[in-house]
Amino acid sequence: MTPSMTPRRWAQALRPQELPFRRHLTRASVALIYRRAASGGTELLFIQRARREGDPWSGDMAFPGGRMQPEDASPRATAERETLEETGVDLTQHGRFRARLSDLLTRHHSRWRPMVVTPYLYEWRGPRSVTLNHEVQRVVWVPLDYLAAGENQGSLPWRTPLGTLNMPCCRYQGHCIWGLSYSMLQDFLAFRAKRP
Repeated sequence: MTPSMTPRRWAQALRPQELPFRRHLTRASVALIYRRAASGGTELLFIQRARREGDPWSGDMAFPGGRMQPEDASPRATAERETLEETGVDLTQHGRFRARLSDLLTRHHSRWRPMVVTPYLYEWRGPRSVTLNHEVQRVVWVPLDYLAAGENQGSLPWRTPLGTLNMPCCRYQGHCIWGLSYSMLQDFLAFRAKRP
């Protein structure tokens, strides 16, 4: 907390942004999972999506998660269920819930309908083994110091019907973190920077 910030203003600065119309749209959730590395630093978990024909984000780096189902008690429960299904990482057993981050607005993979994605942050305190399902090609733990360093930020040309956009990204050992995952990463880094 900076000296000029009162406890109330500090709490407001940490409060995630909630989209007011989110309950009327399709919901999805993801889990941002960090752990203490053997070197003493902090690592953040990413998945590389399996390559599938017709999937516009095939092979992309992402956080585990997916769409909310009727049986899910809450969006947070969705993030925990999807993470377990995709990676075998059981957040209810070995994850410590830390925070809810800000909602993001995106669209369904196969349609132009809007969808709200909510990220949930966990500290991982369990085994290092993973069990991947058909949706995930691999898990990559990336050092947080690397992700935060300005010299590791770049851009990715992305073609649209209106022309090419240079999307911000972070490249790590042949992987490219961009789009929604990059936005969530920046929100997480800002959240950590605001903490006292």
